[in-house]
Amino acid sequence: MVRLDIFSDPVCPWCYIGKGHLDRALEAHPDHPFAIEWQPFQLNPDMPPEGVDRAEWLEARFGSRQKVIDMHVQIERIAAEAGVTMDFARMSRIPNTLDAHRMIHWAGLEEKQTPMVAALFRAYWREGRDIGQPGLLAELGEEVGLDRKMTERLLASEADRQMILDRDRHARSRGINAVPTYIIADRYAVSGAQPPTLWAQVIEELAEKAKE
Repeated sequence: MVRLDIFSDPVCPWCYIGKGHLDRALEAHPDHPFAIEWQPFQLNPDMPPEGVDRAEWLEARFGSRQKVIDMHVQIERIAAEAGVTMDFARMSRIPNTLDAHRMIHWAGLEEKQTPMVAALFRAYWREGRDIGQPGLLAELGEEVGLDRKMTERLLASEADRQMILDRDRHARSRGINAVPTYIIADRYAVSGAQPPTLWAQVIEELAEKAKE
C-alpha cells in the first residue's frame, strides 16, 4: 500500500471538489494502492468558535455581493463537472472547523475516517448545516458508526484540541499553505483539486514501479 495524506478542510470548496475527482479515479481503479489518511488544516484558523455569518464575511473579504455571486457561479460549474453538488442558497454560516477535525481524527481511530469526511462535506455543502455545532457533529458521527454518547463527551472536553492545532501548525511549517494538498508516500506533493486523469496517471505509474 502507498500512503496518501490529504490535507483538507470541510469548509474548503476545492477540497470537496478534489474529493469528487479522487473518488472517480479510485472507483475507476479499484485495485489502487492508496491507504488514505485525512490530515487537519484549518482554512480559517482565526475563525471565532461560534463561526460567522457567511454572507457578511464573504462580502467583506471579496469586496462586494456581486463578486461573491460570481465566485459561487464559477465554483458551482466546476463542482458540477466533478459530479459534486453544492447548494449555496442553504448556507448561512461559516463555522470554526476545529471540532470537525477532531471528529475526523476520532473516526480515523475506528477506520471510519473517509465516511466521516464525506458526511461533513455533505452536511455543509449540500445541506447548508453548521458543522461547528457539537450536536450536529455527534449526529454525523453516529451516522458513520461512532458511539454518540462517547462523541458528545469528547466534544464537551478539550480532548485532542491541542494535538489538532499542533498538526495544523506542523503542516504549515512543512510549506503547506493551501488545501487540498496531497502527499504521496511522504515524498511527492500534489496541490489543488486535480482531475481524475492525473490520479489515473499516478496510479498507473505506481503500479509500474511495483512491478520493478
